[in-house]
Amino acid sequence: MLLIVIGAASSGLLLQVPDAEAFCGFYVARADVKLYNKSSQVAVVRHDNKTVMSMLNDFEGEMKDFALVVPVPVVLEEGQIHVADKALFEHLDAFSAPRLVEYHDPDPCRVYEAESWGMAKSAAPPMAGALRDERSRALGVTVEAQYTVGEYDIVILSATESGGLETWLIESGYRVPAGARRALQPYIRQGLKFFVARVNLKEQAATGLSWLRPLQFAFESPRFMLPIRLGMANSQGAQDLIVYLMTREGRVETTNYRTIKIPSDVEIPEFALTEFADVYRALFERALAKEGGRAVFTEYAWNMGWCDPCASDPLSSAELRELGVFWLDEANDTRGGAVPVQLTRLHVRYTAETFPEDLVFQETGDRENFQGRYIVRHPWKGEAGECSAARDYFRNLRARQDREAETLAGLTGWDLADIRRKMKLGSRPKSDSWWRKLWGNGG
Repeated sequence: MLLIVIGAASSGLLLQVPDAEAFCGFYVARADVKLYNKSSQVAVVRHDNKTVMSMLNDFEGEMKDFALVVPVPVVLEEGQIHVADKALFEHLDAFSAPRLVEYHDPDPCRVYEAESWGMAKSAAPPMAGALRDERSRALGVTVEAQYTVGEYDIVILSATESGGLETWLIESGYRVPAGARRALQPYIRQGLKFFVARVNLKEQAATGLSWLRPLQFAFESPRFMLPIRLGMANSQGAQDLIVYLMTREGRVETTNYRTIKIPSDVEIPEFALTEFADVYRALFERALAKEGGRAVFTEYAWNMGWCDPCASDPLSSAELRELGVFWLDEANDTRGGAVPVQLTRLHVRYTAETFPEDLVFQETGDRENFQGRYIVRHPWKGEAGECSAARDYFRNLRARQDREAETLAGLTGWDLADIRRKMKLGSRPKSDSWWRKLWGNGG
């Protein structure tokens, strides 16, 4: 069976997306209030047909106007629903986000022991107005269960046709996004239920928080999927989705779309240290364009027990259990060695045209480590006259900086001349033209 979930904006500086919306379910708003999802993060724990999904809500509007609709595979019992800590997503993002590493060139006039690589710090980051039972039955809608979990009032619905469910929501006082009826149809045909959550303002006030905590579902299903089509009902363009997948054996990939690794392990100019968010956005957009907008990108795949280099400490055993890693032995810890948890970070930007199908996943046996890693090498600050090796160093440095500029231009599509200006390299020397020295006249 299928499950569709929602998520929240990436909290990490490195992966903020510019004005893109991402949402796997849809929001329903009261009256004329408009609630727009910005981007999504979903954490998925999966083993032996057992799945725990966690999602962090991000929306614009008053909490009293917030509600969401999410298809789920079964009628969830109250114990299958949980409210988690937002910090779990912040830690996942910081741990797996593409990162910069810094390397400082040694003094060429001295003999050094091998230097270790450093790391740039990555910035991190009951329904009111319910209709009478008779009216619900007339619309083909059944209220299967009702709970209050944390700051959420939750209703589990079943429906026989999408128009009836849409009408039920509207008559309950919600403004449903255009296209909801069409988006709901395939999930109703598959017999899914619908999880409807809204904020209980009294319970929310008791938390003392100004944001909504993540919602979690635990369920069993033989199908490893993430439906994304319903989220297009209230989309305002292309949507970004970050999926953190935690499995026991190996890396996760999609089976119905190409899953490819983001370009990585390249040297880029020093100014990227202060502009890495812009660099990575442009890099991702260019990589996506080369794939016609139809690829899923792996940004990280690594055992959760360690990393090299680390943008953040691995998640602790307690954090992994909170996310739903149910197979983790109580004696295991994630500090300083491998644990039976493989983390895969996938990034997808989708529209109805580029991703007409829901995402279907499979766990592979591949445990090869991968991360989006970008290298900044700081030049030595000495003078060319200090030794003969220094003169050779500066000759090679200019060639290296030229390569860095060309690499960044190729990754981002930025103008090479603009990159060179930022690097303060000036124009490329005329002597680079091979024929200028051919007859000794400078051409």
